[in-house]
Amino acid sequence: RVFAKQMAAAGGGSIINFGSMNTYRPLTRVAAYAMSKAAIANWTQFLAQYLAPAKIRVNAIAPGFFVNDRSRKILCTPEGGLTARGEQVMAHTPARRFGEADELLGCVEWLLNDEKAGFVTGITVPVDGGFLASAGV
Repeated sequence: RVFAKQMAAAGGGSIINFGSMNTYRPLTRVAAYAMSKAAIANWTQFLAQYLAPAKIRVNAIAPGFFVNDRSRKILCTPEGGLTARGEQVMAHTPARRFGEADELLGCVEWLLNDEKAGFVTGITVPVDGGFLASAGV
């Protein structure tokens, strides 16, 4: 509310929420997390309708699999190979690799750009190497 009021007073803006692949598919062992990510997509659509008259666009990004300090333990072996879970992810990611931070940043930059994405609101963009086009994990 606070940010939306300030954005409306400034003439509009862009809000980006973050989901995950769990937005679309409940992955194993993380039911509560999956539900929360699905809720983000719904909340994004609601806010997009609610805030559009104030010229505020609301979108979300659903990252695929990116290796970070937390996910490295689940996806990668200490030797730099893939764990069984990492192998499952690769088997269902047509790009056959994990995402890079700059690829996620590119989507953020696009959604924030009023010239290039000014008519884009209420969507969740998967940045996933084709994971959603696959049968899943």
